[in-house]
Amino acid sequence: MKILIAEDEFTTRMMVQVCLEKWGYRVESVTNGEEAWAKLQKPDAPHIAILDWEMPGLDGVEVCRRVKEMDVENPPYIILLTGRDSKTDIVRGFDAGADDYMTKPFNDDELRARTRVAERLVRTQSSLSESVAELRAALNQLEMLESGVEICGSCRNILNRYDGEWYSFDDLLKSSNDPHFVIKTCPQCTK
Repeated sequence: MKILIAEDEFTTRMMVQVCLEKWGYRVESVTNGEEAWAKLQKPDAPHIAILDWEMPGLDGVEVCRRVKEMDVENPPYIILLTGRDSKTDIVRGFDAGADDYMTKPFNDDELRARTRVAERLVRTQSSLSESVAELRAALNQLEMLESGVEICGSCRNILNRYDGEWYSFDDLLKSSNDPHFVIKTCPQCTK
């Protein structure tokens, strides 16, 4: 699993990175909030982000806010790792969208435990998203079976319910526009 570290202080960044790599994680590290935000917007963004609160440019809290506003199915799990330890700061961090909060100096065992919790939650969320997609596909197939497929009696074109357009069977197969159709090869054709 890939983890992003955004920390401007070299020693802390290296200590966190060494720990995470020792535990088998792939680590990307950056030194400011803009770089963190750029990495978290990519399609292959890290699944977990460990952010410092006080960094040049965007601070960790602003990065949290932006990540939580993203329109993605599985946003990264964010751990704020900061020297700020007042109750007010902790609440501000969670209100901004942090999933967890740790104070510096950090304890290796606590970091490992919190990272493992984050990993479990990320894997569970991913599994749930896959299950939801499978259920949607199954519901689409049931809907098609219940309502039938509309075919023109003259030209044999098929109505795509999603865009309201009529397509030839070959065009529908090529475009894969309609999730009602599952394209397979029958046993006779595979011979």
